[in-house]
Amino acid sequence: MDLSPLWISLKIAVTATVITFVLGLLAAWGVTYLRRAKHVVDGILSIPLVLPPTVVGFLLLILFGQNSVFGRFLNNIGINLIFTWQGAVIAAVVVSFPVMYRGVRGALEQVDEELVQAARTLGMGEFTILRKVLLPSAWPGIAASTVLSFARALGEFGATIMIAGNLPGKTQTMSVAVYTAMQGGNRDLAYKWVLIIVAFSLTILILMNYWTGRGFRKYNRKKVKGTDVSAGAAEKGGSL
Repeated sequence: MDLSPLWISLKIAVTATVITFVLGLLAAWGVTYLRRAKHVVDGILSIPLVLPPTVVGFLLLILFGQNSVFGRFLNNIGINLIFTWQGAVIAAVVVSFPVMYRGVRGALEQVDEELVQAARTLGMGEFTILRKVLLPSAWPGIAASTVLSFARALGEFGATIMIAGNLPGKTQTMSVAVYTAMQGGNRDLAYKWVLIIVAFSLTILILMNYWTGRGFRKYNRKKVKGTDVSAGAAEKGGSL
């Protein structure tokens, strides 16, 4: 059994998750500061979530193909993304980005606004607030979104096969390998890949539940400890 689809899938999913983590975090952070056209921007950033993956792949193929202005520009500087694993990474980033973005945005919006205002009162800049206040407080939700976006990238099929094709040893991922095996009438091979994908997916969900549960427990303990300290200080001050 050729395991190259497994390693190709992992390479694509890990690379896409790193990119998606950065882009999703920055996008979610930026949208929380918008006052006008917030819903419009949110809809544009979330639209790959509701589009069929084949439509996403078709649009990417049009955008990066040699018949487009952008595609010809990339080709002139020696960059070709069609039928490459890098093209599969772009497809995985596009389809998994909304998962990361919406999860992180929800986590950031759950942070107590009083903490943010207190940090601003202390003279912290917005990036410092993000690093020292928002990220630690919202980390369980961010971690869960990261794991889910990795799972989404790992299982991507429609957009991947449109822009990266099905080249064994180069762009054939596990989900594409299942499709190829079924098309070729090799059900035994398809079953093996399905079992591997299910095992990966279950492991990812278990890790997500563990990390998020552990993160929430730590956050709640800190919150309770901080409340106890504040209450004790107030009581001490009152006794004076």
